[in-house]
Amino acid sequence: MQINITGHHVEITDGIREAVNQKFGKLKKHFPDIHSIQVIMTVEKHEQIAEASTHFLGKDLTAKASNDELYKSIAEMAQKLTSLMQRHKEQVKSHSHDKPVNDEPEAALDEEEVFEEE
Repeated sequence: MQINITGHHVEITDGIREAVNQKFGKLKKHFPDIHSIQVIMTVEKHEQIAEASTHFLGKDLTAKASNDELYKSIAEMAQKLTSLMQRHKEQVKSHSHDKPVNDEPEAALDEEEVFEEE
């Protein structure tokens, strides 16, 4: 899995890179279909913002979190993305079953035949 980390008004240090890799390392085990994740770190005044986006099972998913501390926002963002992916995976998998066959039109034809015979 490829993780692209970019910073906007913040320098991406080895500690930040390690924290992001650690949080998203767990995702690869649970969701092996992930190929890449784009992470953007932004600092605006006293707010640290972490945003991640990925393409998973045919849909683009984005999670964003902000906090006073950058590492807390990374943890919140990873948790949000995990829950989004889990929810999307359940939705995709629940629609994979066959739809039930409707037998009512056939029953209506049989009743019409009965009336014609009388």
